[in-house]
Amino acid sequence: MGSADGGYGDIENAALRARYAKVFAPPGWNGRLLAATALALLVFGLWHLGFSPTRFFNGLGSLGKLIVLMMPPEWGTTDTLLRFLKSLGETVAIAFLGTLLAASFALPLSLVAARNTTISQILRFFTRRSFDTLRGVDTLVWALVWVNVVGLGPFAGVLAIAISDVGSLGKLFSEALEASDQSAVEGVTASGGARLHGIRFGLLPQVAPVLIGQCLYFFESNTRSATIIGIVGAGGIGLELTEMIRTLEWQKVSFLIIMILITVSIIDKLSTMLRGAIAGSRTPPN
Repeated sequence: MGSADGGYGDIENAALRARYAKVFAPPGWNGRLLAATALALLVFGLWHLGFSPTRFFNGLGSLGKLIVLMMPPEWGTTDTLLRFLKSLGETVAIAFLGTLLAASFALPLSLVAARNTTISQILRFFTRRSFDTLRGVDTLVWALVWVNVVGLGPFAGVLAIAISDVGSLGKLFSEALEASDQSAVEGVTASGGARLHGIRFGLLPQVAPVLIGQCLYFFESNTRSATIIGIVGAGGIGLELTEMIRTLEWQKVSFLIIMILITVSIIDKLSTMLRGAIAGSRTPPN
């Protein structure tokens, strides 16, 4: 029985190979040339940027010494700990407000950028190019710009995250709108509703879980971004981290890193729970 099944399987495999010869064929010259080109570019890039195995392994030794200097983590006095906690709360607030502000602007703009909801193809083109421009500039660069515009502090951090995320969230929101099922919209308009009614009651409810999930993910990611932009003066825990590195307080540096990791893990866990709750609320009962 086993040999018969094996023989049948061999015949079936042979038939598949004959039918899809190009799929099962070994890589031709084009594939080998592409792989060789990629390898050559990798080697040339490493050489051009000065990559050296000796420097790399020497750097690992220096990294080990730095880790030893960071042990054990400590926060110093009670006043220092309270200052660290306040800065950490400021970082979370920057991430939350920046994400919320970005989502508030990205949603109406995504309606203009989506093919099935736009009011003008010309406006759609310019809106999508605006999204490309905003997200094409890194959050750290936006932070440097806003620090020079509005001064040092968390306000510059909120604006930097919001501006960068409008481009990213706007693109994701518009793609979610375009991929939605149009039957609900058609049902609303067939019942006598206007186009805006179709978008409000037929389109947005079905894409809302996706949009909320994307916002939660960006909030989690922006918590890390808010730490980085604090280094350039946009407030938060990044400012404390820069100061501790400048004064060679490595044990406090390791304590701040642990605080950041714990905070990001908690936000990630809460975001996962919220996304699960939203997905569960949208699942129809058996």
